[in-house]
Amino acid sequence: MVLRASVSELAQEARTSPATVVRMCAVIGLRGFQDLKITLATQLFSTQKRLHMEIDSQDDADAVLTKVVHSSEIALQRASSSLDGRTFEDVARRILSARNVLFVGVGTSAPLAQDSAYRLASLGVRATFSPDVHQQHVSARMLEPHDLMLAISHTGSTLETLASARAAKESGATTVSLTSFHSSPLTEIVDFSLVAGAPETSYRVEAMTSRIVHLACLDALYVFLARLSESSERALALTESVLIEHRI
Repeated sequence: MVLRASVSELAQEARTSPATVVRMCAVIGLRGFQDLKITLATQLFSTQKRLHMEIDSQDDADAVLTKVVHSSEIALQRASSSLDGRTFEDVARRILSARNVLFVGVGTSAPLAQDSAYRLASLGVRATFSPDVHQQHVSARMLEPHDLMLAISHTGSTLETLASARAAKESGATTVSLTSFHSSPLTEIVDFSLVAGAPETSYRVEAMTSRIVHLACLDALYVFLARLSESSERALALTESVLIEHRI
């Protein structure tokens, strides 16, 4: 159960608080809840087994490729059913009406946040991202009620992302998260949660498939925004005219 749960879900099951779970991890010499999950996974599964539960030692390159791609395909199919359409549309409309949109993400979520900020900017949205976590935190606190922050985090429990989310919340901005778990410290902070999980997160922390799922969700958001925005066609034309200058 622990491998499949977020820190908030485990705390709820144990009838305690997420902070107590984290303190328990520290007491037994671990660096946090994710360290607990990694330690348990190490004890339960071999390194090869954790890489992919369906991969066999006899599988050749073609078999490994087929199984991993199929796993990602299943994860994407499940994501489409786990996402709430009304929340998705509400988030899209709020992004369009926001004066500024700040993307937040660290570690493996940072490239997704950076790419999303760039793609939304190509639609004419005032979207920004900084790879520096201190700047993310400061920028989040500088937001105002007519701004929006979107935080991307697989676990929803990354300290730097939580700090930025709290700062954005305190500033009065609309706060949104994209995570793999319905219940997490991040989803407890934000106003809107987009939840798109991957099945292998139960044994492979920060799995690649989770990022593929989140990227697909962000891509869908981009496409929907392009359809909603009256100025997107002109913005895209301007973007294309600039990009042509960088191609042979």
